[in-house]
Amino acid sequence: MFIVGLTGGIGTGKSTVAEVFREYGIPVLDADVMARKVVEPGKKAWHKIKKEFGDEVFTADGSLNREALGELIFKDVEKRRKLNAITHPEIYNELFWAAVKCFFQGHQFIVMDLPLLFESGSMLDYLHKIIVVTCEVDLQLQRLMDRNSMSESRAKLRIAAQMPLETKCERAHFVVENSGTVDDTRQQVVRIISLLRSSRAHWKLRALSGLCCAGLACALVFLGVRLHQWRQTQLSQW
Repeated sequence: MFIVGLTGGIGTGKSTVAEVFREYGIPVLDADVMARKVVEPGKKAWHKIKKEFGDEVFTADGSLNREALGELIFKDVEKRRKLNAITHPEIYNELFWAAVKCFFQGHQFIVMDLPLLFESGSMLDYLHKIIVVTCEVDLQLQRLMDRNSMSESRAKLRIAAQMPLETKCERAHFVVENSGTVDDTRQQVVRIISLLRSSRAHWKLRALSGLCCAGLACALVFLGVRLHQWRQTQLSQW
């Protein structure tokens, strides 16, 4: 099984692209979903955020106020760095175990929806291919304002906090231009799925995994035989 990274800018339409993959039976592991999971009340990251940022970023029932925290970190690079240091290890741990589950289910490949793929750099070495979703800058801004009921100045601040779309596209294996119709975007994604399904990379990875498992099994058998011989030697000395 190989992993395909899906990223882009905020408001470019990654969710639309991810949904096409799901329609074709391809698992999509969403880092944003994992991010919500790891900050649930009582979780390790929840405690660390409370200690670092205080009660003002939590609601009365103890849940994380994502909007309040977002306003705080998008105005302060250092606070954003501290939050990432708290949450990212927990998010990647969740993604890892979800990927392991998909591997044993026999999937050829999976998609990881990673909004900050290039900004964090943590997953780049584990990805076989990278897809970047982009759109016209004015459209990105308008989508973000409409989706989050956000002012133009706040929306621009959120966009500016991420790596420029042009830079992300330069580092991608596939680029989905999401400025047109839903059908146009869908056709682009379907073509990418066809190319990914024609890849034989998953067989190489499975063969390597099989060799590792076989090596481990041989090592265990060898240790078992040596342990048995040692016990026999000890018994004969009695």
